[in-house]
Amino acid sequence: MGQVPFDLTVSNPTRCGFPYPQDLLASLADPAGLDYRPEPLGPQQARRTIADSYQPWGAEVDPESVVITGSTSEAYSLLFKLLCDPGDAVLVPTPSYPLFDQLSRLDGVDTIPFILDPQDDWRPDLGQIAAAPDRTRAIILVHPNNPTGSHIHPDDATAIEALCRDRGLALIIDEVFLPYTLDGGPGSERSFAGSGNCLSFTLGGLSKMAGLPQLKLAWMVLGGFADEKSSALERLDYIADAYLSVSTPVALAAPRLMESAMIVQTAIADRCRRNLEFLRQAVTELPPVTVPQVGGGWSVTIRLPAIIDDEELALQLLTERGVAVQPGYLFDLPEEGTIVLSLLTPDSIWREGLAAIFDTVRSRL
Repeated sequence: MGQVPFDLTVSNPTRCGFPYPQDLLASLADPAGLDYRPEPLGPQQARRTIADSYQPWGAEVDPESVVITGSTSEAYSLLFKLLCDPGDAVLVPTPSYPLFDQLSRLDGVDTIPFILDPQDDWRPDLGQIAAAPDRTRAIILVHPNNPTGSHIHPDDATAIEALCRDRGLALIIDEVFLPYTLDGGPGSERSFAGSGNCLSFTLGGLSKMAGLPQLKLAWMVLGGFADEKSSALERLDYIADAYLSVSTPVALAAPRLMESAMIVQTAIADRCRRNLEFLRQAVTELPPVTVPQVGGGWSVTIRLPAIIDDEELALQLLTERGVAVQPGYLFDLPEEGTIVLSLLTPDSIWREGLAAIFDTVRSRL
């Protein structure tokens, strides 16, 4: 998509004027980065720093249970190789970010959707999950989900973990947006990292945690019983050793980068809350438009009257007003007339873009 005056889809924080420390990238110049010491699971210091980062969530993580990858997309690929044979399947939530199908196809794995119920605060359909076919090998949860912002309710987490344990399934939990709590809600205070109730893999990364998608560093934290964790780590070591994709300078800089993450995290969270509050005040003047609860993350859905087609509206906004939004069907959102916006958007662009959206919606009612 070309440059537009009011881009309300922005997902790269570095484009948005957040206060990154001027010397942040100096840590990439560590001379130790000139030494080639391949460590398939990642340097020990970086793994220790990542493990420590879960303490605010009350999760005790063993650094030996941390596996560093180049991105969460790569982490998914490693896990599909670890857990599945071609033709096997994983359960994925819908609506959600439209990436799972692409990643799974690249590894010859099928995805089977399970519904997040919009009438029940986007809680998962446990009956659908329990009815998963025998070729299912893992369940993917996104906590909080993108773009609905919904967290996994503790009761649902307990039920899903028990199902995984009983059926021998792995649980993959994508927590990249966990640092950004907005409305919160049940489950928002919890990380799954290190959970011992079933074999689990909790994903995170610098892309969201520090707002640094270009530095390409992510991780997974293994949970479960000691024997199954040990077996999974041994096989992940073999798979990761075949790629050795993690850049040594970035891995060595991880402690410094994560130490600085709080500055950017705070700025991102503040802007997201500010933009969300402005949106909620603005929609009071346009009663047919509603904004659901946003537990966390940096996206928001806007529900319009069902007579408005979301794709037609997105195209009209782009061509007539220079406003970029995402139509809800891209995420498999079930309600007609839903659009998705990025709360990262700088304040002035956000306000002018919203004014253009609401003017256009009024003209179509």
